Amino acid sequence: MEGRHDFRRWPVAFIGHGTPLNALADNEFTQSWARLGSVLGRPRAIVSISAHWYTRGTRVTAMPFPETIYDFGYTNMFHLKYPAPGNPALAARIGQLLDPIAVAQDQEWGFDHGTWSVLLKAYPAAEIPVVQLSIDGTRGPTFHYQIGRRLAPLREEGILLLGTGNIVHNLEFSIRTGNAQPYDWAARFDQLVREKLVERRWDELVDYLSLSPDVAFAVPTPDHFLPLLYVLGAADPAESLSFPIEAIDRGSMAMRSVVIGAAEGA
Repeated sequence: MEGRHDFRRWPVAFIGHGTPLNALADNEFTQSWARLGSVLGRPRAIVSISAHWYTRGTRVTAMPFPETIYDFGYTNMFHLKYPAPGNPALAARIGQLLDPIAVAQDQEWGFDHGTWSVLLKAYPAAEIPVVQLSIDGTRGPTFHYQIGRRLAPLREEGILLLGTGNIVHNLEFSIRTGNAQPYDWAARFDQLVREKLVERRWDELVDYLSLSPDVAFAVPTPDHFLPLLYVLGAADPAESLSFPIEAIDRGSMAMRSVVIGAAEGA
């Protein structure tokens, strides 16, 4: 059973989720996700911002029983389920917090692998209500950071805000065989983001396109980077910060995870 902690303000976390195949694996990444659930304990509910729900406009899952979505071609994974309940009341609360931004109460999406592959390891009992918040692909980075700031009050209500993506994510250069070493540009950009996080220079991360020429390869599309900005928006720079995982998988996929506000390292 997951532990329980009486956080006055619930921590926030960004998880590098990588390939969907991690859901089948027992490796350093999935072991870290399992420890995360143990360290953080059991929140009242979870709001997940996944790289894989990229929409026009902002949407939130509002059904009582979201489905597990297989947004990939690995048919050997279609037996996996994450039957956590939804939380329509929380979805409505998010709509209130984000007003006047229109938040569509979605009845169709469910949990994509960016959400359930992580939660399957962190909270395997699938008893904690989960809602997903989409990423409006028509808006720039500052918009997403501000959404995170508006969601920050949920932390006082026992809600875990979880972003899942990858700080570096370039499938074109992914090396899927052998012991792949990180590309130089991937390692440099991952370390640069780490430095900005540690120094709390989060405004520079919001303006990530100006960070380094390496961004052209490290973040060829914004979808996997933007969930980090939601987490930073909801966080306080004075809070503790830790990196449960610091690694690059397949040469071009940063698996770095960041936990902010935990009383102990995750």
